[in-house]
Amino acid sequence: MIDPEGPVPLYQQLAAILRERIERGDLVPNRPIPSVARLQQEYGLARGTILHTVRVLVEEGLIYVVPGKGAFVKAR
Repeated sequence: MIDPEGPVPLYQQLAAILRERIERGDLVPNRPIPSVARLQQEYGLARGTILHTVRVLVEEGLIYVVPGKGAFVKAR
């Protein structure tokens, strides 16, 4: 759950949630993660926050982005 008043930045909180979903197998390799719009609706976060989260997960090697298609879970 996202804590908007907590000390951890929102993008880091969302990254932790998505990271956990990937590790649990809820989000599977080569399948898309939820869209920006869906994540905005689900977590009540700004588009910029979600895009920052995506960049972090790309840098960590957990997801990859296909322009015009979305972000996908990377196979390990």
